[in-house]
Amino acid sequence: MSGVATLLIVHHTPSPGMQALLEAVREGARDDAIEGVDVVVRPALSAGASDVLAADGILLGTPANIGYMSGALKHFFDQIYYPVLQATIGLPYALWVHGDNDAAGAVRSVETIATGLQWRRTRDPLSVLGPVDAAAREAAWELGAATAAGLTL
Repeated sequence: MSGVATLLIVHHTPSPGMQALLEAVREGARDDAIEGVDVVVRPALSAGASDVLAADGILLGTPANIGYMSGALKHFFDQIYYPVLQATIGLPYALWVHGDNDAAGAVRSVETIATGLQWRRTRDPLSVLGPVDAAAREAAWELGAATAAGLTL
């Protein structure tokens, strides 16, 4: 790869736990050891098709809300689905989800849409249940770093 790759982070952070995970993901993606990656962070309600079309990879973050992704992330997908459908086949993506006691439905809902878009999952989803502790923050940092570093290969 030549030039600079763009990693788009699309998130919905309505809680302190989601904010802590976003910060850790962002810090990992912007680690000084990773060169040649521009990290762009957009809230799900303001991210659009042009952001996705300009990205070489995408990280998605959502709380688990009643067994599903957040309404904000679903709105993001509703807005971008058809405008990016053909142009982003194979786009590398990764996902983090925070829930109180279950995140499986939220993971499944995001993966179903990503499969429809024919995006390529690069890492297993990070599911954090309950309070966000140091181990969860470290795992989120690693998710951000690995996803960003993967764009430079």
